[in-house]
Amino acid sequence: MSDDMHARVDEALMRRLREEAIDSYDEELEQEVDDLIADGDAARTPQAREDRKMYFRELFRLQGELVKLQDWVQHTRHRVVVIFEGRDAAGKGGAIKRITQRLNPRVCRVAALPAPNDRERTQWYFQRYVAHLPAAGEMVLFDRSWYNRAGVERVMGFCDDEEYEEFFRSVPEFEKMLVRSGIQLVKYWFSITDEEQSVRFLSRVHDPLKQWKLSPMDLESRRRWEDYTSAKEVMFDRTHIPEAPWWVVQAVDKKRARLNCIHHLLSQMPYVEVEHPPVILPPRVRHDDYMRNPVAPELFVPEIY
Repeated sequence: MSDDMHARVDEALMRRLREEAIDSYDEELEQEVDDLIADGDAARTPQAREDRKMYFRELFRLQGELVKLQDWVQHTRHRVVVIFEGRDAAGKGGAIKRITQRLNPRVCRVAALPAPNDRERTQWYFQRYVAHLPAAGEMVLFDRSWYNRAGVERVMGFCDDEEYEEFFRSVPEFEKMLVRSGIQLVKYWFSITDEEQSVRFLSRVHDPLKQWKLSPMDLESRRRWEDYTSAKEVMFDRTHIPEAPWWVVQAVDKKRARLNCIHHLLSQMPYVEVEHPPVILPPRVRHDDYMRNPVAPELFVPEIY
């Protein structure tokens, strides 16, 4: 490969890494930063500019629909569990962030459980997940779930063959029981390519704000790509049931993946807009004898900015 071709490859990689960095910002800041870059980015095509506008326009519209869904869930006392699974750096966290961004955390909450402690390892496998299931009028998004046993635990050898087989015997019955109890269960698998995961890992390596996302387990998962593929195929084959089917989100393009996932999630529930009484700000009550005590200067945060 010539020096010129190397330079073009490096430039393309740097562009991708920059896009990955921007992607971690909140949407409003991302839009502002992206505007500044777009103004000076002659290489960005008109179609790319239009796609970018479409993404923000659709995202904000879909987030408005999620607010309506939230109101409907609360009003009807519906119970929803949404599972997000996929390889490391597949974009699960980014999708969850965009779903919850405008919602009330008391209605829609995220469960991202750490590795089980010594006590939890002696419990019924599903026990620590049951504690996070929704009450009436709640949605719970699991950023990874009980399917850890079918993926990372299997590939990394954290469970034995007997535990693995017992998991697959139990999961269909466990999920059917949840559905019979009135919990709606939606399961998403975020699918990316080997090449895309490599780029996203490189972004984390070179971004000090993202390096915390890289664990030794993540790095080992790169080496065991094919083992994870086999484990995923077995998981789909043995846990794709009518009561709780798997849905695959094509996630190489993060922005399209988010829009498609949110759109699909909205389509899974017959929500309608809930009427609310108009909000009227009451007048402030004033009393002639009210006096505000002064605040001691040492209590104030220093105004550095």
